[in-house]
Amino acid sequence: MSKHRSFLHRMLAGWFATMLGAPVCFAHTPSAPAHHDARTVAAHGEQSSGVYYEIFVRAFADSNGDGIGDLNGITAKLDYLKSLGVSGLWLMPINPTPSYHGYDITDYYGINPQYGTAADFQHLLSEAHKRGIAVIIDLVINHSSDQHPWFKSAVDPKSRYHDWYSWSNAQTDLGAISATDTPAWHAIGDQHYLGVFTRAMPDLNYDNPAVRQEMIKLGRFWLDKGVDGFRLDAAQHIYFDLKSQKNDPKILAKNITWWSDFRHGIDAVKPDAYVVGEVARDSAKEIAPYFKPLSAAFDFPLAKQLIDSAKSERAGDLGALLDRTETAYRKVTGKSGVDAPFLSNHDQDRVMSQLDGNAQHMRMAAAMLLTLPGHPFIYYGEELGMRGQKPDENIREPMRWHRDDHGADETRWKTFSAGDGPDISVDAEQTNTDSLLNYYTTLIGWRRQISALRDGTLSNWPQANPQIVAWQLRDAHSRVLVVHNLSGTAQTVDVTHATGHRFGALQEQSNPGITLTQGQLQMPPYSSAIVR
Repeated sequence: MSKHRSFLHRMLAGWFATMLGAPVCFAHTPSAPAHHDARTVAAHGEQSSGVYYEIFVRAFADSNGDGIGDLNGITAKLDYLKSLGVSGLWLMPINPTPSYHGYDITDYYGINPQYGTAADFQHLLSEAHKRGIAVIIDLVINHSSDQHPWFKSAVDPKSRYHDWYSWSNAQTDLGAISATDTPAWHAIGDQHYLGVFTRAMPDLNYDNPAVRQEMIKLGRFWLDKGVDGFRLDAAQHIYFDLKSQKNDPKILAKNITWWSDFRHGIDAVKPDAYVVGEVARDSAKEIAPYFKPLSAAFDFPLAKQLIDSAKSERAGDLGALLDRTETAYRKVTGKSGVDAPFLSNHDQDRVMSQLDGNAQHMRMAAAMLLTLPGHPFIYYGEELGMRGQKPDENIREPMRWHRDDHGADETRWKTFSAGDGPDISVDAEQTNTDSLLNYYTTLIGWRRQISALRDGTLSNWPQANPQIVAWQLRDAHSRVLVVHNLSGTAQTVDVTHATGHRFGALQEQSNPGITLTQGQLQMPPYSSAIVR
């Protein structure tokens, strides 16, 4: 442990002893646990689904009765997650923080004491890996908390940490709007610092080599502890600070250079680490450059289109968007199956709420998501149909384990606002063969059986019927046609004209009424089929 790191940890220990009880920190020395990644961690004679599951630890499962979700709670639910079929977990921030959400970190090397201990985290990693489940953690390094010892020290212009943050000068426009449409500059005494999100989240200065070195060291630290990769919070905002910089190619280049340096730095520890970036842009073309240094970036434009298509019962631009996305990402990476599609996350209204509670539209959104190649991400409770609308606290509510929302292991960090009844719970849905939970499990199971659903090259199969959306997927082992009837009426699809291949056998079907006879695929309302 370096001298300055030891000093910072002592400062943090004192602060959290007052605020939350002393935080738990790992010893800052490398260990050598076994590493796995999402495609190889399932080493028990079974195929990985490639599906990741996002968890807000505070809301997921409570192991000690204090009402707050914790790491041991997640460990206790690993068999549930295994039965669902996911092959990876994304844990929202697990570090010490003064906030409920954790995106303002005060110790990058510690564990939030409300969530458990360093030993608890190691136990979670070990038990997840035993079940073939990878674990990635949120890496929130665009900014720190304003309560971080670095920033508290940095307020002094003579501090060694002053240049770890960005400060105004005589030429600064203190009225500038940030890239997130908030004030960019915040006063502290007679100084102003940059905070793209809020004044509680001062931006770190990546033009300072010491900051870059520290964050590479941080990445290596957690990989040494056994994590399988990272979700990079605000990945585009390392240099994209002001609204006026949105389409500046110099800003993009600086972002890509930094993340390339980071990737090179962590490759020394774990070259197969899965690193997925949050890059909220409007097109695949804008997101694609981040695939150079990163494993993937979340597909925000596709998420919007999937929900729009499910809600309208029309394919709309979905097929063309999928083709553009495949082309853009393959151009950068040279391969297929690299996307990170999703429907919603912790910053957006829950899918069921976006779909106005329509259960059939929810199923179609899920079916489209889970028949796309790459690593689809689902948000905890999505598989149950949990609802939730902003403000943010209401889309991060307790996971519904039992019909009785006061049952064992239910978290109580906040009261429910969405009005979901007892049927929206794991207990209720596990015993109902027609539940959304069992539907998700089935769809994820398809991915484990059909390699093209995970890794295949995608090509849109345009349809004259706007209520049908279809695409072909092929890899070295399989070639399939995916067909979705988005509508509430039965449809017939002629599959004899699929380009370059004859599809003649029904491999998977979401509804028992789906048939394929002499090239005519009969599809009941709101149904999905895989044809080979």
